[in-house]
Amino acid sequence: MAECSALQFVSPYAFEAMQKVDVVRLAALSDPELRLLLPCLVRMALCAPADQSQRWAQDKKLILRLLSGVEAVNSIVALLSVDFHALEQDASKEQQLRHKLGGGSGESILVSQLQHGLTLEFEHSDSPRRLRLVLSELLAIMNKVSESNGDFFLKSSELFESPVYLEEAADVLCILQAELPSLLPIVDVAEALLHVKNGAWFLCLLVANVPDSFNEVCRGLIKNGERQDEESVGGRRRTEALRHLCKMNPSQALRVRGMVVEECHLPGLGVALTLDHTKNESSEDGVSDLVCFVSGLLLGTNAKVRTWFGTFIRNGQQRKRDNISSVLWQMRRQLLLELMGILPTVRSTHIVEEADVDMEPNVSVYSGLKEEHVVKASALLRLYCALMGIAGLKPTDEEAEQLLQLMTSRPPATPAGVRFVSLSFCMLLAFSTLVSTPEQEQLMVMWLSWMIKEEAYFESISGVSASFGEMLLLVAMYFHSNQLSAIIDLVCSTLGMKIVIKPSSLSRMKTIFTQEIFTEQVVTAHAVRVPVTGNLSANITGFLPIHCIYQLLRSRSFTKHKVSIKDWIYRQLCETTTPLHPQLLPLIDVYINSILTPASKSNPEATNQPVTEQEILNVFQGLTGGENARLAQRYSITTQLLVLYYVLSYEEALLANTKTLAAMQKKPKSYSSALMDQIPIKYLIRQAQGLQQELGGLHSALLRLLATNYPHLCIVEDWICEEQITGTDALLRRMLLTNIAKNHSPKQLQEAFSMLPGNHTQLMQILEHLTLLSAGELIPYAEVLTSNMNRLLNAGVPRRILQTVNKLWMVLNTVMPRRLWVMTVNALQPSVKIVRQQKYTQNDLMIDPLIVLRCDQRVHRSPPLMDITLHMLNGYLLASKAYLNSHLKETAEQDIRPSQNNAMGPETPEVTREELKNALLAAQDSAAVQILLEICLPTEEERAQSSNTHSLLKSVYSTTGCKSPELEEEEEDSLLCNLREVQCLICCLLHQMYIADPNIVKLVHFQGYPCELLALTVAGIPSMHICLDFIPELIAQPELEKQIFAIQLLSFLCIQYALPKSLSVARLAINVMGTLLTVLTQSKRYAFFMPTLPCLVSFCQAFPPLYEDIMSLLIQVGQVCASDVATQTRDFDPIITRLQQLKEKPNEVSALCKDSSYKSCSRDIASMDPDVQLCQCVESTIIEIINMSVSGV
Repeated sequence: MAECSALQFVSPYAFEAMQKVDVVRLAALSDPELRLLLPCLVRMALCAPADQSQRWAQDKKLILRLLSGVEAVNSIVALLSVDFHALEQDASKEQQLRHKLGGGSGESILVSQLQHGLTLEFEHSDSPRRLRLVLSELLAIMNKVSESNGDFFLKSSELFESPVYLEEAADVLCILQAELPSLLPIVDVAEALLHVKNGAWFLCLLVANVPDSFNEVCRGLIKNGERQDEESVGGRRRTEALRHLCKMNPSQALRVRGMVVEECHLPGLGVALTLDHTKNESSEDGVSDLVCFVSGLLLGTNAKVRTWFGTFIRNGQQRKRDNISSVLWQMRRQLLLELMGILPTVRSTHIVEEADVDMEPNVSVYSGLKEEHVVKASALLRLYCALMGIAGLKPTDEEAEQLLQLMTSRPPATPAGVRFVSLSFCMLLAFSTLVSTPEQEQLMVMWLSWMIKEEAYFESISGVSASFGEMLLLVAMYFHSNQLSAIIDLVCSTLGMKIVIKPSSLSRMKTIFTQEIFTEQVVTAHAVRVPVTGNLSANITGFLPIHCIYQLLRSRSFTKHKVSIKDWIYRQLCETTTPLHPQLLPLIDVYINSILTPASKSNPEATNQPVTEQEILNVFQGLTGGENARLAQRYSITTQLLVLYYVLSYEEALLANTKTLAAMQKKPKSYSSALMDQIPIKYLIRQAQGLQQELGGLHSALLRLLATNYPHLCIVEDWICEEQITGTDALLRRMLLTNIAKNHSPKQLQEAFSMLPGNHTQLMQILEHLTLLSAGELIPYAEVLTSNMNRLLNAGVPRRILQTVNKLWMVLNTVMPRRLWVMTVNALQPSVKIVRQQKYTQNDLMIDPLIVLRCDQRVHRSPPLMDITLHMLNGYLLASKAYLNSHLKETAEQDIRPSQNNAMGPETPEVTREELKNALLAAQDSAAVQILLEICLPTEEERAQSSNTHSLLKSVYSTTGCKSPELEEEEEDSLLCNLREVQCLICCLLHQMYIADPNIVKLVHFQGYPCELLALTVAGIPSMHICLDFIPELIAQPELEKQIFAIQLLSFLCIQYALPKSLSVARLAINVMGTLLTVLTQSKRYAFFMPTLPCLVSFCQAFPPLYEDIMSLLIQVGQVCASDVATQTRDFDPIITRLQQLKEKPNEVSALCKDSSYKSCSRDIASMDPDVQLCQCVESTIIEIINMSVSGV
C-alpha cells in the first residue's frame, strides 16, 4: 500500500492517549494529529457519559476547550445531529433490495438521483446526505466482499481516493460505525476497507477512534487472511494494513504475532512484525527476537506450524521478485547483518603459520569469537540449520561465506564455547556444500586440527565432561567403519532437529577424516589416552569417551593395532554411579566378544585381555562380611553390579563359544571357582532389586544370567522367603531394634552356645535379638551360628532355639547362600568326620550333592535342621546340573578330536556324552529320593517305643468304624512326633522334584521302595498321580516284585484319585492278575497273590463296578488252590463250599462274618501249606469286601 505513504497516520503517542483518555497528552498533540481523532473526541464531548464522577467532568471541560479552537468540529457535530434510526432503516431496506435483485443492481434507497460524480455529490451535499453517500458506498463494498468467496478485488471508489475529501470521508466513516454498530460491525468494515485505495489509512483512523476494538479487528483480519500472504496482492495489502495497525499500537505487536502463529495465516506479517520489533529493541549481545521467533517456529513441537512456515520460505525463494519489498529478503538480510555483527575481522597470521601454505596477504579470517557472542552465535547456527534443513533455504554465496567464517571461528573455553564448537562441527557435516572452494576446505581442515589440539584444554577449563573431542573421535570411527547412517543420527541429535542428509554428501568429509586428520591408528591411540568420565551416570548427556571406545571395540580397532584397552574399561567401570548409563552394558558385551572372538581367522591371537581376578576381587573387597565391612567398601554398588555382570557374561560367552575356540585351537582362561565363591552374588542381586528403576536393564540381565548358570540361586522358595524377610513385617520388627541387640557380638553368641547344656536362657535371648537385624547385618554371625549347629542335636535343646536358628539361617540364605551352605554341611557332619577335620568345599558339594545327606543321623529327627538340610540338598542338586552342563561345554574339544576319524560324523560323540550326563543326573536324583524315603521309615528304636508305630505309615483310607478314645489319643500323639514332621518336609521336597522332572517319578518307582511307605507317599505327595501314566508299563515288567509293587501302588492311587483313568488301570490290573493265575507255579503264585489280594479291597472301595470281576477272580484263585491240594486231603471241601456261599448270598452270611467265633474257627484249619494260606487270604479278602459294602450301604 504505497499509496498511503504520503498520508499522516496516527502516532503511537496519540493512540496511547486515546486508549487511556489522557486529556493532558491529547492537549499536547499537534493540530494535524488531533484532526485524525476528532470523531471520537466530539462524540465523547457531546454524548451523555456513563461516568458521572467529578474527575471526568473536569476532563470533559478540557476536551471541550481543546475542541473549541478546531473548525472541523462543526461539521462533525452536524453529522451527529442526523436521525440515525431512519438512516439504519433505509440501509436495511437497501440491503434487502440488493439481496433480492442481485449485487449488480444500480438502484439505491439511500442515495437516489445522483446528478454528478460521487466526489462532487459529496462536496455539495449536507451532512445527512454525506452519511448516506458513504454508507451506500461502504455497503456496496461489503456486499461484494461477501460474494467474492475469498477472491481478492480492488474496488475503485472516488470517495475513498480523493485526497481533498479523505479527512471528511474518514469522519463520516467513523461516525457511521460508532452510531450503527449492528449494521456495520467493525471487523466487516475493516475487511471491506482492504479493497479500496488508502484502505490502511482509513482502517487506522477507524481503530484509533475506537481503540478498544484493536485486538478484535486484528484477529478478524488474521483469521480471514491467506495462509501464505506473500503469494497474492490481497495478502500483501492485508499484511501491510496490520503492520500499520501494530506501528500505531506497538505494545500489542507481539500479541498480534501470536495470533498469526495460532491461526497459521500471514507468515510474512509475523516476520515483518518481528523485524519491526527487532529494530526497536536494538539488542547487540543477546539473542535477537527474530532468531528466537523463527527458531521457535521451525524447531518447535507443532508440526503444523513448522510445515506452514517452511512453505513460506520455499515459496519465497521460488519468486523472482527478490527485492527489498519482500519480507523474506528483509529477514535474510537482517539475519546476515546479525551474523556479521558478531564476527570481528582479525588478521590471523597464526593460522597461516599452522597451515604452512601460501596465502594472499590481504586475506582475512574470522577468529577470536567474543565470550558474550557465543550463545548468540550458537543460536544463529541452529537457526540456519533449521532454515536450510527443514525449510529448504538455499544460502546465497555471501550467506555461505559468512556462515563458514562463523563456524570456523574459535570461541573461548567455556561450556557455551564447547557447545558452539559441537554445533559448528555438526553443521559442517550436515551441509558440506558450504565448503565449495579449496581455500574454504583448507580453512575447515585447519579448524578441525585446532579442535583436536585444543580439546583437552577446553575440557579441563570448561569443566564439561562431554566435550567435542569425543564427538570428533566418534565421527572418525564411524567414517572408518563406513557407518554413515550413525553419523547422520549423531548430527541430528546434536543439532536437536531431524533433517535429511544424503550419505553421498559425506563422501568428501569422509576422505578428509580418514586420510588427512584421523587415520585409524591415530584414532585408536588417541582413544586410550582419553580420561574416563568421573561418576558416569545417565544424568551426563552428550557424547562421551565411552561412546568412542564402544565403537572402536565394535570395529576391532584395538586388537587390529595391538592397543590394550582393558585398563581403560576397568577404570571406567570403577567410575560409575546411579542412574546407570545406557552405554555401559553394550560396552561390556562388545568387550567380552573382543576377548573371546579373534578379529580374523588368520590372526587368532588378535584379542583383548580380560580383567584379572585380582582386579575383580578388589571391587568386592569388604563386601563378604565382617564388622567393618561398610567402612572397607571403596566402590559403588553400581560398579560391583557391573563387574558381576561382566564376570557372569564372560563365563556364559566362554561356554557358548567353546567349540569355535577349540576349532581355532584357542582356549581363553576361565575365572576360577575360588573367585566365584568369593563374590557375594545373592547379596548383590538383592541390592539390585531395590534399585531397579535406577539400574535400567541391569537387574533383569543379571537374573537371566543367574537362571542359566546358577539355578540354585534362583529357587522360587527363596524368592518368596525373601519377600517375607524384606516386607512390612520385617520393617516393623526393625523399629523394635534396641541398642542391646546391636551390641551383641559374635563372640558373645559363641559363649552362649558353649553354655548350652546348662543354660538356654542367654542363647535364646541373643538369638531373639538377632532376628531383629537385617540380612546384611547378620553376616558376621554366620560362622558362629553354623559351627555350633551340632550342639543343637543334643537331647534337651528347646524347640524354640531350633526354630529361631532355622529362621536366622533362612535370613542369611538370602544374602550368602553358597558360603552358608558349605559351612552348614561341614558343621552337621557325623562326629567321626569332625574329629578327622574333613572339610568339604563348594566344588565337592556340586560334584556330589548327596554329601548333604551324609550328615549326623540325629538331623533326620530334628525338623528345623532337616528343613535346612533339604533346602541345601535341593540347591546342590540344581547346582550339580549346571556344573555338569558347563563341564560338558568346557570339554567340547574332546568331541572335535575323535570326530575327525569317526565315520559316523561329528554328532555321535556329543550325543553319547549328553546321554551319559543325563544318566548320571537321573541316578543322582533317584539316589537322593531313595535316601529321603528311607529316612521316612521308623528306626528300630522308634518301633520299639511305640507298639502302634505302623500308624505313622498307615493309609488314611482304613476301613471306617468307631475308634476308642485311647486309640484316637495314641494316633494324635503319633501325628505330632518329629518323624511325622520330617516326613511332611520330605514329601514337600519330593513333590517339587517330581513336578520339575516327572521322569524321576518313573525311575524311582521302577526301582521300587518299601511298600509300607506307599500310604505316606501317595497321601503326602500331590504329584503322585503321575504314576497312573506308567503303571501299565510297570505291571508288564517280567520281575514279579515290580508287578506286586505296581498293584500295591495302584490300590492306594485308586483311593486317592478315583478317576476314569484309575478305573481303566485297575481293570487292567485285575485282568493281569487273572492271567498270571493261570501261568504261575505254586511258589510264585503264593508270592504274588498273598501281598496283592488285599489290594482288591481298595479297588472295590474306589470303584464298585469292579465287584463282579474281583469276586470272580477270588473264586478262581480259591479253586486253583483247592485243586492243588485235592489229592492230599479232603478237609478243604468246607472252605470251597463257604466261598461259593459267600459269592451267591453275601448278605445272609455278613452277620456270620462279623462274628469273632467264626473267624477263630476259620483259623483253626490253618496249616503251613501255601495253598491253604492263600485260600484263607482269599476268604478274608472277600469278608473285608462284604463288610465294606454292607457298612457303605
